[in-house]
Formats: sequence, C-alpha cells, structure tokens
Amino acid sequence: MASTFDSTLNSLGVNATTTAKANAPKTSSTLGTGDFLKLMTAQLNNQDPFSPVDNTQMVAQLAQISSTSGIADMGTTLKAIQDKLGATTPSDALAYVGRTVLTEGSTAYGRAAGGLAGAVELDKDATNVTVSIKDANGQTLNTLSLGAQKAGTATYDWDGKTADGAEAGTGPFTVSVNAANGGDSVTSRNLVWAPVAAVSLPASGTPMLTLPGIGQVAASAVRQVG
Repeated sequence: MASTFDSTLNSLGVNATTTAKANAPKTSSTLGTGDFLKLMTAQLNNQDPFSPVDNTQMVAQLAQISSTSGIADMGTTLKAIQDKLGATTPSDALAYVGRTVLTEGSTAYGRAAGGLAGAVELDKDATNVTVSIKDANGQTLNTLSLGAQKAGTATYDWDGKTADGAEAGTGPFTVSVNAANGGDSVTSRNLVWAPVAAVSLPASGTPMLTLPGIGQVAASAVRQVG
C-alpha cells in the first residue's frame, strides 16, 4: 500500500518511485536522508499554490525522517560500544599473567594436591560422555564417565588416581573426550585449566597467551579465568 507521502507526490504529478531511483546512489537500494530531502523539495516545488501541502503532514514527514536518522545513528553508536566491550585491551591481556585459564586443549598438568579439573564443551545433547586420561607414554590411566549431558559445558574433576587406585602423579596428562547421542557422534571439545606463562602483544590482532603444554592461544579463546 502506498504511503500518504507517496500518494501526495503522485497527485502532484511526481512519481516517488522513479524520483527515488534517480536520486539514490547506484549501489544503494534504500532511501537515505538526502533522498528524503530531495523528494520533499520536489513536493514543495510541484505543489498546487491554491492547495498547498498541509502543515500537519509536513511536520509528520519531518518527524519521520528525524526518527529514522536518529535510529541509524544510535545503531552506529551501539555497534561501536559493542566492539569496545568485546575487545581485549593490552592491560586486560597482561592481567592474565600468573592466572590460570580454561581453554581448549588436550594437555593438562595435575594440581599440587593431585588430580585435575576440566570441562567438555558439547554442541548438542549427548546420552553418553566419557573423558579419557593418559600419561606421557600414551597409556590410559583412567576413564571418567559423565553420563548424559545437555548441550553446553559439562565439568569434571579427576582425583588423580588410576583405574587401579594408584597415584598417577602430576603429569603432564593427555586428555581426550568422546560424546555420543545414541549411535550418533556429538561434536565436542575438551577444555583444560592451564597457567598463563607469558603474554605477547602483536602490533595488530588479538593478544596471545602462552600456556605450558598447549602453546599460544588467543585471549579471545579463554572460556574462564581462575
């Protein structure tokens, strides 16, 4: 249905659609503030002097373009705020040094008190999730069954003992996960806790954290800080 504005232009002999296409940039398919002002100028130039455009209608049109322009500016501002909040500044990255972070990886070191904690990230619901822990020689020390888990993050805590009840030591350990929903495999990722040994700040791009046994990971890949 044509708008009141378009109907008014058509009654004055001005085709709103044709005028908009002529005035709009070739790369744009929408009307902007400049297009609106050109259309309004055409409307005023072509109005019947004995039956001018109603003042109320003019005010309504001005209010409409003002609101549209304000919303566009607000969207730009909110996008800038979002980018700022989502960015990791150098000071934020340096604060990671000496802390432990939870990130994707397969190598984990045991706690001083023994054992280790981690998490499994699941893309979908799973009816069975298992965590396998191996020593540096690839020998399986223990397998943890987490049972059925919903999509998202499921945590686990290993007491540091082998399947036979012996102390497994402090590692490093290799951790792998397996998740399935019935007979279908579920995409999953193992998350381990690791200390941040150093931070590198490239001239461009995201800061990188150096984690023992894992290597360098982007600060944006950190799921949790301990």
